Amino acid sequence: MSDTTSDHVLIFDTTLRDGEQSPGATMTHDEKLEIAEMLDDMGVDIIEAGFPIASEGDFAAVSEIARRSKDAVICGLARAKPADIERAWEAVRHAARPRIHTFIGTSPLHRDIPGLSMDEMADVIHDTVTLARNLCDNVQWSPMDATRTEPDYLCRVVEIAIKAGASTINIPDTVGYAVPRESARIIEMLLERVPGADQITFATHCHNDLGMATANALAAVEAGARQIECTINGLGERAGNTALEEVVMALRVRNDALPFKTGVDSTRIIQISRRVAQVSGFAVQFNKAIVGKNAFAHESGIHQDGMLKNRENFEIMRPEDIGLTETNLVMGKHSGRAALRKKLADLGFEISDNQLKDVFVRFKELADRKKEVFDEDLIALMSDGTDAANDRIRVKFLRVICGTEAPQSADLTLTIDGEDHQVTATGDGPVDATFNAIKALFAHEARLQLYQVHAVTEGTDAQATVTVRMEEDGKIVTGQSADTDTVVASAKAYVNALNNLLVRREKGRP
Repeated sequence: MSDTTSDHVLIFDTTLRDGEQSPGATMTHDEKLEIAEMLDDMGVDIIEAGFPIASEGDFAAVSEIARRSKDAVICGLARAKPADIERAWEAVRHAARPRIHTFIGTSPLHRDIPGLSMDEMADVIHDTVTLARNLCDNVQWSPMDATRTEPDYLCRVVEIAIKAGASTINIPDTVGYAVPRESARIIEMLLERVPGADQITFATHCHNDLGMATANALAAVEAGARQIECTINGLGERAGNTALEEVVMALRVRNDALPFKTGVDSTRIIQISRRVAQVSGFAVQFNKAIVGKNAFAHESGIHQDGMLKNRENFEIMRPEDIGLTETNLVMGKHSGRAALRKKLADLGFEISDNQLKDVFVRFKELADRKKEVFDEDLIALMSDGTDAANDRIRVKFLRVICGTEAPQSADLTLTIDGEDHQVTATGDGPVDATFNAIKALFAHEARLQLYQVHAVTEGTDAQATVTVRMEEDGKIVTGQSADTDTVVASAKAYVNALNNLLVRREKGRP
């Protein structure tokens, strides 16, 4: 039941559904389970675990997340179709607190897609919400592209959904079109005009196409919405969704202006931010609010002087508020497992004993090549997507010949499905030769869309982090790797992208 006088705002995380729809974002079954557990542990109220009818992989992930859930409501998305709704219920039914979320596009543009009149769509909404409510006592309904739907019609269909049994009405700004004033006005209008609106919870779901997702979400809350749909790091289609870390910290830091609270443990933010960046292959931009590398960095002399005198001069929140802590541990080749585990925990990475064994081996290899291992090196090490035990393709050996005289060549050995394959290939530079060698050993039609290199730290022994994005038949995947040898990092990132492509092929969807 909605209570617009309440100061509690529910956090609905859709990283595993809308976030994973980002072109190139890929998560395995086990990674989805891990992210869901982290979201549950940090106090997220509702987890939208996926789109069960989209694929067998999505169904399996949502079902397993539902079974493992502890405190969070587990939600499955469904179109306004009986088969979708029944499949979603089948996936979430074993959760302690299941929810079905069904939607249909209500704007003129979206009504034209199925060719439905206003009356025909109204009937579909009534029938499908009723079906969902007969299966599950917790139903959420969304009029997709609500911010471009005629106000009178929006009021009409919201009333129909409420009468059919929806207890949460979500208002999506599907294409990031609204400005904050409009976002607030829509919620106010619905509360004023729709019978029964005071008995349900209004939610807001904003996209960041104009850079206003967080502002629009907070404006909706001020107007009476009490649920925010968001993703970790703002991950999502096109320019992304409202970022969970931004709304949670905005409500915490500016509680004077926004007198609302959430149940999210903000000290877990940096840990899950880094893990989502790692498993999705989408690095966090340096100047990203709250979780970016530069969020607590100060270069200006005036700022540095002010910080030395009083941190509050130029910081409105403390690093430890989001889980960032400072330590005096210097890591090097003589550091042991306990020190590495402590340092990783300080950086926001909680790892199991088995994970520690693998990471420690790679850390020692890195430490042998570098005099000092910086925090950024360890973050890159943890973000390296090339060491999954179940990867079908692995780089075993690489040697390149390059210089001023062409052609450049690469001798490469790949382990594919447990068997070693070797080839020598040439190309326009060492990276091109390496990629040609990989393609010769593992033939594919994927097109390279992005190749990006950046140094993790300063110095000639710095690690290079390489990001590769590829597309095949509408499937877009991203690979990432880090190494002190840029060409090795490039080869591993390319192979990582291919492994993610194989996962996408098995899932059978873009």
